[in-house]
Amino acid sequence: MANEGHLAIVKQGVANWNEWSQDNPKIVPNLEGANLKATNLREINLYKAELREVSFSQGDLSMANLEGANLGIAVLERATLYTAVLYRANLREANLYKADLRESDLSQVDLSMANLREANLCTALLEGAILYTAILHKANLWEASLYKADLREADFSMANLREANLSLANLSMANLCMANLVGATLYAANLGGANLNLANLCMANLLGASLHRATLVSATLIGANLYKASLVEANLRKADLREATLSLANLTDANLHSANLSRTNLRDVNLQGANLSLANLSEANLHRANLKGSKINGANLTGACLREAILPDGTVHE
Repeated sequence: MANEGHLAIVKQGVANWNEWSQDNPKIVPNLEGANLKATNLREINLYKAELREVSFSQGDLSMANLEGANLGIAVLERATLYTAVLYRANLREANLYKADLRESDLSQVDLSMANLREANLCTALLEGAILYTAILHKANLWEASLYKADLREADFSMANLREANLSLANLSMANLCMANLVGATLYAANLGGANLNLANLCMANLLGASLHRATLVSATLIGANLYKASLVEANLRKADLREATLSLANLTDANLHSANLSRTNLRDVNLQGANLSLANLSEANLHRANLKGSKINGANLTGACLREAILPDGTVHE
């Protein structure tokens, strides 16, 4: 329960609260369970405050200091947290539906199981954050930084991650169905088992990324960089990979049935056991590619470069 004295001070306004907080730096503010719905708390200092189950819905916390605060199960639905500092805060199971978190600092926060559906996280800082099983359906993360974030099993379906930084992030088993990842950076990211069906990854950087058993059915990867990426047993059926870079990638046993690989760079790629039936490989570069045991029936290889490639029957093309 909230400390009644602390609650009385906060209701006197931000100026009074911040003055009290400055005069009492050793006191941990306790507003647990308080109803502060639709309250103006712009620039309030709630450093390391106990805010578990507090209702801030529709409130204004722009430029607030919530560093290290405990906001577990807090209600921040439609709240404004523009440029707020939440560094290392606990937001486990918090409700941030349609919250405005633009340019906020959420680095190293715990957002496990949080509801961020349709939240605005444009240019937000989420480096090292934990979003395990969090819901970000239709969230806007344009140019957000999720470097080294834990995004396992998170729901990013239909989310906007255009030009976001997901380098070294863990997205294993995440749902990115129909997500916008145009120009996103996923350098060495873990996307093992992730759902990327119908996702748009045009010009995305997936250099060294792991997509083991990921599903990318009908995904768009035009011009994407998949150099040295691992796509072992990945499902790329009907994916659009025109002009993508897949040199030195591992596509062992991958499903590329009916995929468009026109003018794609597949130099030194491993396609052992891959299914390329009905795939479009016109003008693709397959120099020194390993196609041993692959299925290429019905594939279009018009103008493709197969110099020194290992063909499905194990022979080497001259």
